[in-house]
Amino acid sequence: MAAEKGEREGRKQRRSESAADNQADMTYEEEPDFSDPEDFVDDISDEELLGDLLKNKPNETDSIDNVIIVDNIPVVGNDRLPKLQNVVRKIYEKFGKLVNEFYPMGDEDKTKGAAEAVKATNGYKLDKAHTFAVNLFSDYDKYENVSDEWEPPSPKPYKDLGNLRYWLQDPDCFDHYSVIYEGGEKTAIYSNSVHLGAVRDPTVVEERARWTETYVRWSPQGTYLATLHQKGIALWGGPKFDQIMRFSHPGVQLIDFSPCERFMITFSPMPPKADEPQSIVIFDIRTGQRKRGFNCEQHAQATWPIFKWSSDGKFFARLATDTLSVYETTTFRLLDNKSLKIDGIRDFSWSPSDNYIAYWVPEQDTNIPARVTIISIPSRTELCVRNLFSVADCRMHWQKNGDFLCVKVDRYSKAKKAEDTGQMKYAGIYYNFELFRIREKQIPVDKVECKENVLAFAWEPTGNKFAFIHGESPRISVSFYIVRPQGKVDCLKVFERRTANHLFWSPTGQFIVLAGLRNLNGVFEFIDSADMTVMAQTEHFMATDVEWDPTGRYVMTGVSWWGHKVDNGYWLWSFQGRLLQKQQLDRFCQLLWRPRPPTLLSVDDVKEIKKNLKKFSQRFEAQDRLRQSTVSTELLEKRRKLMDDYERYRERVEDEFNSQKDRRIAFRNGVDTDELDNLAEADYEEEVIEFLLKVEETILDEE
Repeated sequence: MAAEKGEREGRKQRRSESAADNQADMTYEEEPDFSDPEDFVDDISDEELLGDLLKNKPNETDSIDNVIIVDNIPVVGNDRLPKLQNVVRKIYEKFGKLVNEFYPMGDEDKTKGAAEAVKATNGYKLDKAHTFAVNLFSDYDKYENVSDEWEPPSPKPYKDLGNLRYWLQDPDCFDHYSVIYEGGEKTAIYSNSVHLGAVRDPTVVEERARWTETYVRWSPQGTYLATLHQKGIALWGGPKFDQIMRFSHPGVQLIDFSPCERFMITFSPMPPKADEPQSIVIFDIRTGQRKRGFNCEQHAQATWPIFKWSSDGKFFARLATDTLSVYETTTFRLLDNKSLKIDGIRDFSWSPSDNYIAYWVPEQDTNIPARVTIISIPSRTELCVRNLFSVADCRMHWQKNGDFLCVKVDRYSKAKKAEDTGQMKYAGIYYNFELFRIREKQIPVDKVECKENVLAFAWEPTGNKFAFIHGESPRISVSFYIVRPQGKVDCLKVFERRTANHLFWSPTGQFIVLAGLRNLNGVFEFIDSADMTVMAQTEHFMATDVEWDPTGRYVMTGVSWWGHKVDNGYWLWSFQGRLLQKQQLDRFCQLLWRPRPPTLLSVDDVKEIKKNLKKFSQRFEAQDRLRQSTVSTELLEKRRKLMDDYERYRERVEDEFNSQKDRRIAFRNGVDTDELDNLAEADYEEEVIEFLLKVEETILDEE
């Protein structure tokens, strides 16, 4: 029985296997269903099943738009190829991760030579002989398939910003100035409608709340108004002061413009970064493009501006230890790819009219004197070298036209060697001015000595005179000198016992303001340097600021809330020292005149106008009289309107008083107290009752 049962099981198994084989060979009439049940849960990841295939999965970095081709790579052999690869890799690693690199090799085993990387490194100067030409790999395919039919490019939408210099077309030549007040909460632009023959309130051109978070600044030619914010800088301009451009630089604190108004430098106390410097950034004003960034190793607030610009805006330079770095704005890289190595260089200054740099170097030891050198850029040719001895310090002052350079030299007087230490000891310091005549052949140098302490120095902007304040309080003097042709420097006059610590020349020359600011209580003296006469002596108590308007007709003196907490406001004066206007503003902070661009008239045209000024003055005087009569009419009309308003108010109050007469009589037991006789008969006594309404406490800030 057991054997039969085992045989039956074997036959059954053989039939099942045969049926399975036949079923495998059959062709299904319907496609089988391989879907999972509804409650099925797949707990096996793709990496476990297809790990070997997923390793070859394409990445976004494999896109053709992330492949760039760099031409003009130097031709090097296998021995120098690793060094070249490290240099190129260092340049491009800051734009993203490098997935793959390929350097084609020629027959002699030598090299054949993403959008942000292309933009930043196209034109990159590796050395004198090699400049990168960088393109996207996709550009090759694009330019191979250019259509034979030309299609005109679609014009870029034009945004009309208006005339950015519209204020120059004012027939009355009224200048603009910006005012920050209410502790920085409000910023306003005014038109200076004050005239020498007529006083009127300034006209508000634009006024906005919280326009800036710190302060404002005009560009050098007055085209733009810059406002500072936590996230960056905004530029405004046009008749409505629309926003022209924004520049992102978080935490920005300081700004500077190139003289040509093409570039702007911003500073923010950001931590230094090797891959992307961001402490100092240079922007292109027209495009908003970031041109280059720099790290700042020193305290920028004390040395700002760190970069100084040439007069034409083609070069800018910065000072480092034993190095003067000059950059060109075509590439924003070092001029000739190298800095000037100058041992011990202390300071430098650009000429305001030519591409000249003046710098000075202190004494290295007793055998090597200090020297002042003037070089030409970009040739770096030395134009003049002046050796100086016993120098403690130097300060360079260029005349505005670039005709003269004055180097104020602080010199040690008598030097003796100490017996105990062997070191040099100096008895004191005296001062002298080294005057360089830039326009004359071989740049001759004159010298003016001063035995007293020099507090301030200033050139006449458009002339050949200069003034300086010297002495100790209370014996402070102001001396005026003139640089004449043929190497003569004459003293014009010395004003003794003056109260002054600052000099402010008119932008057009001839007139100067001697100012005693801050601790000297705001004493001012207006002087005509043509005949050395004092036109006015006046005072603006505790004044902190003085600003000439660009035409030289008006002077502003102000008490800034940033300097003092009381009596904030500004006063407007004529160039002769006559007070024209007082404006008291709550927490007045800053006033800046809007600069004017250089005149389009030639030097000969200006001379001709000055020669025939009397002929033009008759017409101007007639306009002044007409404007003054207009102002008088406006003043009378304003007073008449005030009087009419008062009369209407009086009539309304009298009617109200008369309508309440019955109530007053009822309150006073039938006695009409409006009549004096009735009041005397009633034998009334007047009683005054006082009671406390509220208590107010005011805390006065201590100066």
